[in-house]
Amino acid sequence: MNIAMAVFLAATPILASIYFTRYLGENYAWINRKIIHFSIVPAGLLYYLGQIPREVFAPAAFLFGLGQLIFHIKNDGLKWYQINANYGEVFFAFSAAFVVFFLSKNYATAILLVMAISDGVTGIIRFVYFRKNGYNVKLKKHWTGSLGYFLSALLIVALIFPEISWLSKISWSIILTLAEYQRFLDDNLAVPLVGILIKPLI
Repeated sequence: MNIAMAVFLAATPILASIYFTRYLGENYAWINRKIIHFSIVPAGLLYYLGQIPREVFAPAAFLFGLGQLIFHIKNDGLKWYQINANYGEVFFAFSAAFVVFFLSKNYATAILLVMAISDGVTGIIRFVYFRKNGYNVKLKKHWTGSLGYFLSALLIVALIFPEISWLSKISWSIILTLAEYQRFLDDNLAVPLVGILIKPLI
């Protein structure tokens, strides 16, 4: 597979998810963001399989983040998944660019997949829980979502690093779950930053 085809296969799910989630509307902005998170998975896997080099992936992710930042500043056009004063999707793209450019391929992939899958899982679980209970679902966190985050992160690290001990896998997953749950820093920044700090566990 040539690079152009790989980039096309990586970009198509992302752009398609952004396009089609607009039909869910602004009331589903929180879950639309998570659907878009899931759409990053093919790009992460293509990078892991060596189909997209870091020299292409990292700049593309950075430019994608920059484009979303411009829409945020203009406060126009992407309101079905962009939430006012919440730059999570921008931080996501910039963090993806950073981890791919500076970390080893396997470890960068683990962080990318946790950011895409685990964050998506926890967001959807929390959305369902709070919507069912009649609460504002936009910015709340709950242990049910964190449990989903932990289990999915554990599965990801187990698949990418089957050789490391289960103690390391569990510890890594717990720490990233706590990084996602904390409220002091956007999790799209906190998770990759903490992931870098705990790399010795892997």
